[in-house]
Amino acid sequence: MSVFARSFKVLALASALSIGAAPARADLMDSITSGFGLFGSGGTKYQTEITPDIPAEDLYNAGLARLKAKDYEGAAKKFGELEKQYPSSDWARKGLLMTTFAQYEHPKYDDAVQSAMRYIGLYPNSADTPYVYYIAGMSFYSQVPDVMRDQQSAEKALEVFTQLVQKFPKSEYVNDAKYKIQVTRDQLAAKEMNVGRFYLLRKNYPAAINRFHDVLGKYQMTRHTEEALYRLTEAYLAMGVTNEAQTA
Repeated sequence: MSVFARSFKVLALASALSIGAAPARADLMDSITSGFGLFGSGGTKYQTEITPDIPAEDLYNAGLARLKAKDYEGAAKKFGELEKQYPSSDWARKGLLMTTFAQYEHPKYDDAVQSAMRYIGLYPNSADTPYVYYIAGMSFYSQVPDVMRDQQSAEKALEVFTQLVQKFPKSEYVNDAKYKIQVTRDQLAAKEMNVGRFYLLRKNYPAAINRFHDVLGKYQMTRHTEEALYRLTEAYLAMGVTNEAQTA
């Protein structure tokens, strides 16, 4: 199992169906298997023409069935219907949560991030909000490219995982988030080192020095710190600034 999926648990039906890589809270498991009682399909005698055509639990189960079949786009659509047909209910919240999960599994990472941010905005105090932060972070993390390319995804992953750790320090996702923070910081430091070496080879020493200082200032405790110090000294010596070279 890859580093991207190792911490994920299983969302399941009563049959313990395995559907993917993202972790599910125990209470979310309960809501999937037995949490329909609060929102029964029975209405009142005052129902009007705007009453939803499909009971909420039927839509939810239809979404789960599509997850089982790995039809993630179809699952997202079914869960999305819960928001449309049952607004301002807990079914709408569950629908948005599962839409986010399905989009991550598809994978449609940009859509998953948008859904996750909407969930966080609507339900900041939900018990599942730490999980949604984690999915958002993983959506960015899964798109991190090699160090020769733009590192915006790494920066976003670092930002979201840091928020998760700060806002929910007791969350079950914190340990893995901390690990991924270290990985993304190392990635960003590697990018700065690549740019610094580029400037150094072209004898643009001030620009190189700025990059190496960034590594030492922003990304301490990464595996690039030692080389950054060495390259910084090299750049200062090339400029003839011996005092700075000795104190680098």
